[in-house]
Amino acid sequence: MARALARLLHTLKGSARMAGAMNLGELTHTLETRVEQAHKAGAAEAALIEEIQIAFDAIAQIVERLASGDTLDTPLPVELLALPETAEADLAPAMPETQAAPASAEMPAAVAQPERPAAEAPATVQVAAAEPEVDAAAASRATLRVRSDLMDRLVNEAGELSIARARIEGEMRSLKDSLLDLTENVIRLRRQLREVEIQAETQIQARTAEAEVAHAGFDPLEFDRFTRFQELTRMMAESVNDVATVQQNLLKNLDEANAAIIAQARLNRELQQSLMSVRMVPFSSQTERLHRIVRQTAKEVGKRANLEIVGGQVELDRGVLDKMVAPLEHMLRNSVAHGLESREGRLAAGKEEIGEIELKVAQEGNEIIITMADDGAGLDLQRIRAKAESQGLLAAGEEADDARLADLIFAPGFSTAGEVSQIAGRGVGMDVVRTEVTNLGGRLEMQSVAGKGLTFRIYLPLTLAVTQALIVRVGNRRYAIPSAMIAQVQEVKEQVLAGIRETGQVEWLGNRYPYHFLPHLLGEPQALPEARRLSWVLLLRSGTQRAAIQVDELFGNQEIVVKNVGPQLARVIGIAGATVLGDGQVLLILNPVALAARSEASVAVHTPAAPLESVPVEETPAQTLPTVMVVDDSLTVRKITSRLLSREGYHVLTAKDGVDGLEQLIDTMPDVLLVDIEMPRMDGFDFTRNVRADERLKHLPIIMITSRTADKHRNYAFEIGVNHYLGKPYQEDELLALVQEYTKRKRVH
Repeated sequence: MARALARLLHTLKGSARMAGAMNLGELTHTLETRVEQAHKAGAAEAALIEEIQIAFDAIAQIVERLASGDTLDTPLPVELLALPETAEADLAPAMPETQAAPASAEMPAAVAQPERPAAEAPATVQVAAAEPEVDAAAASRATLRVRSDLMDRLVNEAGELSIARARIEGEMRSLKDSLLDLTENVIRLRRQLREVEIQAETQIQARTAEAEVAHAGFDPLEFDRFTRFQELTRMMAESVNDVATVQQNLLKNLDEANAAIIAQARLNRELQQSLMSVRMVPFSSQTERLHRIVRQTAKEVGKRANLEIVGGQVELDRGVLDKMVAPLEHMLRNSVAHGLESREGRLAAGKEEIGEIELKVAQEGNEIIITMADDGAGLDLQRIRAKAESQGLLAAGEEADDARLADLIFAPGFSTAGEVSQIAGRGVGMDVVRTEVTNLGGRLEMQSVAGKGLTFRIYLPLTLAVTQALIVRVGNRRYAIPSAMIAQVQEVKEQVLAGIRETGQVEWLGNRYPYHFLPHLLGEPQALPEARRLSWVLLLRSGTQRAAIQVDELFGNQEIVVKNVGPQLARVIGIAGATVLGDGQVLLILNPVALAARSEASVAVHTPAAPLESVPVEETPAQTLPTVMVVDDSLTVRKITSRLLSREGYHVLTAKDGVDGLEQLIDTMPDVLLVDIEMPRMDGFDFTRNVRADERLKHLPIIMITSRTADKHRNYAFEIGVNHYLGKPYQEDELLALVQEYTKRKRVH
């Protein structure tokens, strides 16, 4: 081990001198000598190991600052003040007459390869293993350096392929639905044609009897007794069979196309994962930096701390890791400065003199979980309360549970430090940590045990380019909500939802989730939820914040490609990005928890909800979107009527006949029914009688829309309980006026 270390130091020394950083080479030479002396002595004292660590930290920091282009004008960090004077001169090349940039450009990558801007930073396609035991074959494997902007473009194009494939899949689903409608219509046409054939056969039999009287012993075919009508029925039967054959062939071709799409989706997913793996870097690439932070902070505050990193081989997106390094550094400094007790305090508490900090990285599904735990004293809740009262965050004597007190450490400008130092005291740390985690689409959880320590758990997306999201709909708009922040999806009954609205919150597993209707958070206070027997409520969490969000419909969880929303929307609270669906529709990726935190209704859990949400239970039906059910066997009529009513702000349900309508009425209570007369299985008259016979449905307004304009049909409709009889063709304004009259509610545009 000592020989391998000496070899690395010798290489670094030579490379530094070749690059012109003579003082860095001299410092490395001194460190090399100390290592060699310890190796010859056969044992190394603790003071020598600490001295070697300090020198190594200084070398690493000098290399970083040289790589970033800093000069002597940049002040030295505190950590370098106690090191030899030769360290300061290495912040610039030794020979002033030479240009600094060329000298740095010729330095080996292992020593001082300058970091390019983010758009031009090279990404290594094949990363060496993070563990020290690297075999010779892996070390000698060829690598290729590619610009990061090129890799980002390739990943983006792979995402565009996914969007194009999703569009094809959507068109295939639409085609399949159309073929199913065609199948139903072919079946109905065949049934009607069979009735026509029966009528034709009846006529043939009647004429056969006449022919037998007039021409005994001769078949009607021999006398050409078939009429043109009978010939047409047989021709129509053949045409229906031909249409059915074409429809079956289309279904077969559709199945084969679906199989090809599935195979292409698998190849596309493998390509995307391969490209994403190029962007992945092991967490161990930052372990030395984190160890150095702990050592330097512990030395400055006069404590002793040991950092143990578990799961350093776990890989995560380069963009995620780069943005999380600074928050992790701050959390480690806080753990040493605030969390760990002094040496005397630890010994008095029966603990080891050296404090233990564990940083564990693990992957679960599409999430990276970073857990940081220390064995310190935990949060001092009394001190936090006193500080919060002095800053006006809490009123004197105000009741606050432990969770609320612990959450105060994330308030901007909040710090329990007695005095401002270079490590802590300004209160600009933990709020930035939570903001950074939230901006990455993750969440942060905290658990403190008095006298035992403090544990932070950070949930981050595996990558920023592709993520899992739940597609939801409210009104006629759809949104994407990251799956990582969804704690629970509940389907609640109308009575339960009324209680949730009245209390303004949902309780689940001991946690309280303030209730909101999603459009209200988006600035649409006039929006109303759709009337349903079972409604969807999403329980969301982001860090320590929670919210219960009601939506109208769920479209399932799917993998989406995250797109940049641009500078115009980047700073808007609650918008985490955008994505494009297969049909070309652009969806915003929302963070409803951030929207709820901004809302005045979520400042306190016990604050009364808005008047729209705090109505009595018996008035709940008036707080839903007006719903109209169209019962008609004609596909064209259903589509045209649905589009007309949807444009006017109504929630529209469709049923293809009376039986289908009665089945849907079991779960849904519309405000008005639009019913046709002539339908298969159950016509409009039978449907109306069934509705009027049901105690729950008998008060529903029914508007009968039909081409039957005779007084006989009209009078019979009124006798069985139809409210209005509208004959075809009718004016759109007339139908809208009737629907508005019977709903008795304000239309929502």
